[in-house]
Amino acid sequence: MNQKVDLNNVPKQFCENVTAAFSKEFFVIAMQTGGNAIAYALTPQHAKRLAQYMNHQISEYEKQNGEIDAKWDPNIKSPIQIKSESSNGENGEEAKSE
Repeated sequence: MNQKVDLNNVPKQFCENVTAAFSKEFFVIAMQTGGNAIAYALTPQHAKRLAQYMNHQISEYEKQNGEIDAKWDPNIKSPIQIKSESSNGENGEEAKSE
């Protein structure tokens, strides 16, 4: 199923956080915006093709616009995670004010 999608006509949302996990059978990629998330399950082969496609798209972007200054850090937290931690204790219990 190779249908062309006109990205100009697709509704867009700003993605604040992306998380991924995997099992032997599939990868799951969840994209979060606000308090909502949409998760997609991909075969390992499709996940790898997605990574290759994104690397290609980023390379083309950087050829036209210059290098993107971004470093991946597994400990980076989204604004939502930071807000959640400030209202919860480290062990998941609600924070108590004194």
